[in-house]
Amino acid sequence: MWARLRRFKALPRPAKGLFLRAVLLLPLLTVSLRVRGFAATRRFLEKFIRPTKNSLPVAAAESCAALTSRMVLAAARNSPIPSTCLERSLSLWWMLARQGIATQFRIGVRKDGEKFAAHAWVERDGVAVGEPEAQHLHYAAFAEEISGAAS
Repeated sequence: MWARLRRFKALPRPAKGLFLRAVLLLPLLTVSLRVRGFAATRRFLEKFIRPTKNSLPVAAAESCAALTSRMVLAAARNSPIPSTCLERSLSLWWMLARQGIATQFRIGVRKDGEKFAAHAWVERDGVAVGEPEAQHLHYAAFAEEISGAAS
């Protein structure tokens, strides 16, 4: 526990804010998805995305996206409530949209033996954000995407 606290204290201020937002958002998304479903949860999140007129320079947007992704994953690892790829991806998509970074929320499926498996991830300009193991490459993404911000 003390090691986690030291790591948190060592984070730069913007990272701390992102981490704390993700720590609060992930359990809320877990509950909302179970109670209200995906469509209602997505519509609710979209109400809090404001269109931005100024887009960030590419390098700044990439840096913000990488930091936000790391903080969402860290929040998920340190949460007492386990989260799914759907909750983590919705959280990342929404947090990036709130920062004015345009992304696409993607869901893909694959057949795993006799069972279907699904995975959710976030893309920016066709590249997955925060997918260190490129797990998304094993899934066929649905054609429809959910865009966020910078429109």
